[in-house]
Amino acid sequence: MTAKTLKIIIFCFLSLQLYSQELLPFVENFNKSIYQGDNQIWNVAQGNDRAMYFANNHYLLRYDGVKWEKYTLPNKSIIRSVMVDGDRIYSGSYKEFGYWHRKNGKMNYVSISSGKKVFEDSENEEIWKIFKVKNTIYFQSFNSIFQYDGKRIWEIKLPFLISYCFVIDNEILVASVEEGIYKLNHSHIEKMKGWEILKNNVIHSIDKFQNKTYFFTKKNGVFVAENGVIIPWKNPLNETLKTANINAAKFIKNNKLIVGTASEGVYIVDMNDTSFKNINRNNILMNNSILSIGLDKENNLWLGLDNGIAHIEVNSPILTFYDNSGTLGSVYSVVTIDNGYLMASNHGIFKYSDNHFSLVPNTQGQAWDIGKINNSYLIGHNEGTFIYENGVFSKLNSINGGWNLTKSNINNWYFQATYSGVLIYNDPNNLPQYIRINGLSKPIKYVAQNKKNEIWAADNYRGLYLIMYNDAFETIKVENVTQQNAMINDFGVKIFNFRNELLFLIHNSWFTYNSISKKLEKNKIFNTNFQNISDIVAIDENNFIVLQDGILYHIYASENKFVWNSIQEKYYKGKLINDNLKIFKSGDNYLLNLDDGFISLHLKSEINPVPKITIEAYNNGDLVVNNSKIKFISELKISVISGIYGDSKPILFYKLNSSKDFLPIKEGLIVLSNLNSGTHAVAIYSFDGLAFNKVSGFDFVVAKPWYLSFWMISLYILVISLILYLYYKWNKMRYIQKLELQEEELKHQKKILEIELKAENELNIQEYERHILELEIQTKSSEVTSKSLSIAKQSEMIENIQGILDSEADFNRLKSEIKKTIKINAVNKHEWETFESNLNQIHNEFIINLSKKYPNLTPKDIKLCVYLKMNLSSKEIAPMMNISFRGVELQRYRLRKKLNLIQDENLSKFLLSL
Repeated sequence: MTAKTLKIIIFCFLSLQLYSQELLPFVENFNKSIYQGDNQIWNVAQGNDRAMYFANNHYLLRYDGVKWEKYTLPNKSIIRSVMVDGDRIYSGSYKEFGYWHRKNGKMNYVSISSGKKVFEDSENEEIWKIFKVKNTIYFQSFNSIFQYDGKRIWEIKLPFLISYCFVIDNEILVASVEEGIYKLNHSHIEKMKGWEILKNNVIHSIDKFQNKTYFFTKKNGVFVAENGVIIPWKNPLNETLKTANINAAKFIKNNKLIVGTASEGVYIVDMNDTSFKNINRNNILMNNSILSIGLDKENNLWLGLDNGIAHIEVNSPILTFYDNSGTLGSVYSVVTIDNGYLMASNHGIFKYSDNHFSLVPNTQGQAWDIGKINNSYLIGHNEGTFIYENGVFSKLNSINGGWNLTKSNINNWYFQATYSGVLIYNDPNNLPQYIRINGLSKPIKYVAQNKKNEIWAADNYRGLYLIMYNDAFETIKVENVTQQNAMINDFGVKIFNFRNELLFLIHNSWFTYNSISKKLEKNKIFNTNFQNISDIVAIDENNFIVLQDGILYHIYASENKFVWNSIQEKYYKGKLINDNLKIFKSGDNYLLNLDDGFISLHLKSEINPVPKITIEAYNNGDLVVNNSKIKFISELKISVISGIYGDSKPILFYKLNSSKDFLPIKEGLIVLSNLNSGTHAVAIYSFDGLAFNKVSGFDFVVAKPWYLSFWMISLYILVISLILYLYYKWNKMRYIQKLELQEEELKHQKKILEIELKAENELNIQEYERHILELEIQTKSSEVTSKSLSIAKQSEMIENIQGILDSEADFNRLKSEIKKTIKINAVNKHEWETFESNLNQIHNEFIINLSKKYPNLTPKDIKLCVYLKMNLSSKEIAPMMNISFRGVELQRYRLRKKLNLIQDENLSKFLLSL
């Protein structure tokens, strides 16, 4: 198989896959993971509080555009039907019907049938439909109709099985399964004449349009009654509906018919030209089985599916073109052509015309841009530039990667930014002829011109270049302007042409070029009005689109004022292609490229009036009213409810306390946490394009933390008081104990002082006595010394006299007298005994110590030691011991031996040291 044949097969396959794609109303799908309920949605109604209510098997669902709520009946039975009447939401279920009312942010149920023996005779009754005629509410099962006038209930038992009841011109039509149509007249039923054709049909809807009554059967399509005659609906779609199994149908405004089927999704029929659109799982609906149809106050659809909920904005100017198969890929550019659209995607070039969608042969690959020159379309492609002209595609050149096509501000030339530089198409009538600018062979993303012989080019990665050339298109000079201006961060430079003036977005700042100073200068107007812009796309002289913080805004420029009109994020959330945002104007509509398709917008400069805003705040699941108090460190969820679900839903902002920033409210929910204790104020603002206007507000108080609450502070005061009291009591007790201790101590001290004084007195007495003794001893010592000296002198005198007398032999008489005198003056025995006694008393301690240490000493030795201690000489000792001088020396020698003294050691000093 050749490559060419393979391409043809792939092309045919893609054409079959994409056949029947078309522009459809915007569809918002809600699966059960979002609303946290069951699969089937049996009935849909909008309450007077603008919230949507759904009968969802075991749950009543409520959706206010911000949050989902779900409730169950007391008996947990399946809810089959809902109906709104004033502030009451009536519901019907198995052997039960009643109403719900809202209180304190919760739905509360009141049973009407319970306790009234309504279903005593019935075994398998379920209320499938609820409707109101005049002042009576009807609850319909397949076997009976129960009427309720606000006080009492009565049952109309039907003799046959019915499908549903329908109110047409204030008359109640009862559709039986086999017997045809009956009319309920008070408590009686009357068969409708001439309607026998509807026998044996399960009728799922009866509605009136332009004085004709339409009957929508489950398996036999649609019938129309006009002037009392019923015939099949003469519309080609009728044959399709016969096999699709109609489950629900409703006429809505703008002459549209909505038909929900069991297997083919929903059909939106234009009754003006019998054309229709089929929304199903093949395009954008998530489930093909439609169980119920509801209409909100914006005339948009709410479909109850076999598994989920769908919101279809049939009354919105927003249209979508979406391919969920992935075949189309990401659309980088889209334009309108005759009877269709031309798209450049990362999978190639696609054409949608006359309800047929196909891939253009031999264009597989990345296509970047589609630009229009007169009646021709230039398509920048990864493999070159293609041209679509007069319904024919051809390849214009092989220069890769045409990112953008821009018209010159000074003439009719067009510039193309490519992978390898800039191309000039200087003759719109001869597009195959182009000029390639030399000197800048780089990937160029944006290109513009507002001065002759100068081209501005922005690199795909970084850098802004000024290319100067002569009339022969020869490059004279290429300047890297951002580098010359010492700009470090010049990645992803964007060029924007506003009223023939070029502005450059470089690292979140806007610049213009001063051709005199050759410098980039900040533009005050754009830097003031357009901060944190991540992308910007021109539409015409006074309109452009900006992307700020993930939200698209349509900007309408009026002189030097800019009117901002936000585009709801839900239409493009998660589908924008970064740095490749393109807008194509088609009449009053604008085409915006997205992943897997595009959307058609109707942009307008005027701002929709802001509807009444309702605020519901919840803390830990409980409703918090204005000026209420919430716990410290708890989360507060504030629902800002507009009751608008379609394209006119306002985009709102809020400020907390004195903050200067206006923060966008994402999906209608404000979540506040970690707030300081005290009073807080949330102000809700709308934006009219020029200024913020306050539309609502909510004030609340964050309680002090539990440890600073009144009771805790009281507890702290009590504990502190108790501590202080105990401290006081403890101090008092300590003080008393201290006084007692001091008293005891004083007593003790007094006693000790007395003892000390007594002891001191005793010591003084002893000291006195000792002192007296010492004085006595000193006296005796002095006496002993004196006596010793006296004795010594007497002995010496006696010896001298004795010597003289012995030498004088002639004087006998004299001798005799002298001897007599000596004897008279000699020391008597008593005196000597007294002397020895005093001597022993004075030196008693010395004598005791000496005797203990040297027990071998004799009394004579001890006496000699005493004399030596008294520092007496041998000559003085001799008479006292009544021995000779030599005898003393001999006695000293013997004493030294007994005392074990060496030769050099002094005996007297030794004795003094003892």
